[in-house]
Amino acid sequence: MHSLRSWAARTLIGVGIAGALGTGAHALAADYDGSPQVAEFVEEMTRDYGFASEQLISLFAEVERKQAILDAISRPAEKVKPWKEYRPIFITDKRIAQGVEFWSKNQAALEKAEAEYGVPPQFIVAIIGVETFYGGNTGSWRVMDALSTLAFDYPPRAPFFRKELREFLLLTREEQVDPITLKGSYAGAMGLPQFMPSSFRAYAVDFDGDGHINIWSNPTDAIGSVASYFKRHGWQAGGQVASRVEVSGARVDEGLTQGLDPIKNVAELRELGWNSQDELAEDLPVTAFRLEGAQGDEYWFGLPNFYTITRYNRSVMYAMAVNQLAELLVEARSKQ
Repeated sequence: MHSLRSWAARTLIGVGIAGALGTGAHALAADYDGSPQVAEFVEEMTRDYGFASEQLISLFAEVERKQAILDAISRPAEKVKPWKEYRPIFITDKRIAQGVEFWSKNQAALEKAEAEYGVPPQFIVAIIGVETFYGGNTGSWRVMDALSTLAFDYPPRAPFFRKELREFLLLTREEQVDPITLKGSYAGAMGLPQFMPSSFRAYAVDFDGDGHINIWSNPTDAIGSVASYFKRHGWQAGGQVASRVEVSGARVDEGLTQGLDPIKNVAELRELGWNSQDELAEDLPVTAFRLEGAQGDEYWFGLPNFYTITRYNRSVMYAMAVNQLAELLVEARSKQ
């Protein structure tokens, strides 16, 4: 996966740093040396999780505060794109073609994931395709730098990122990998499926049985981990994801779901003028939404598996992009 460096070796380095502030060893980075926040964090990890303080001192001596990360996360959010502009970003001929290739190369692992978790291959491939273009763009920031910068220098979300930093150190100890070597997004999301450390520890799996979980460069583990995540978040094997709807009448907007959680069921929405093109159970709770499509407004029901996809990324358009990419992958494979 990545070069290993034992925590024991860090202990020796750490003693040198602790006893020789300002020396060449200390000059590795030193952005967080003397930080009260880091000292408190080291004490917590030592007290609650059995880390050696010298090892953590050694590690943080190599960590760099990244202003570019603070700039990126503080930047005002872009105007939300309408569906007609969002969809073409993810639904492209290249992403479909490379998805078909990824599927073919990893067919055995994908079939195993469907057998164990009930998640069809196209949805696993689509998630990895949307997240990282099948591993082509997994992030270039050192995860230790990203999480430390946000945990100690970004007050609005410091508690969240401090928790993720803790989870990251625990996972690197469990997987016996040097934390300074692992890379990810500027927010600390990792590997082909872009798991945050807490999601890694909760849902990632050693799908090839080699004794380690490697979602960075092992597609088999990444595939199993996405399937595990979906299963744990309520994926229903054989279930549909979304259903196109025709609308009529003056009460249509009353049916629109506020947020993502399904509040109304199919029968209640029919009373408001929403009629699905599929046969759905009357008492099925659905997410009802409208998208600004290239040919005009589109109305949809998001079914339980749609809601599961939104657990991965809390966005209706994200879930729709994954669903439609999945459908197009199946179509493209059928033409081979």
